Amino acid sequence: MRITRSFCLQISFKTMEQFIILENMRFYAHHGVFEQERQIGSWYEVSLKIKLDFTRALKTDDVKDTINYAKVYDIIAEEMRIPSNLLEYVVGRIINAIRQKFPEIEELEISLSKLHPPVNGELDKASVFLKWKK
Repeated sequence: MRITRSFCLQISFKTMEQFIILENMRFYAHHGVFEQERQIGSWYEVSLKIKLDFTRALKTDDVKDTINYAKVYDIIAEEMRIPSNLLEYVVGRIINAIRQKFPEIEELEISLSKLHPPVNGELDKASVFLKWKK
């Protein structure tokens, strides 16, 4: 079944929660408590869930009526390029940068994972998760 524009205009979007989700973004970055971690670098994975009202975009098909997720990605990439000791600090910077650029956001959830961190054993990833609400 093809959903037509006229069909979309008839649906009531006011009772729906609306999210933009960016999953499993991968970055090579230089974060870590140990100097060697910051020099050598490692792979990181970021996932983000943004809650906002993009009802207008559902009706207009215009990116100006929502958040451009390519710009969100660019913000994350920029923050990931700044070496830091703690993942918690990086997540805080990412949240603040996104909120500053897009004040219409109602909630943000972010997870940042260091893949195969240096521990005395086998570990797929170490992650931090932060949920922010307006």
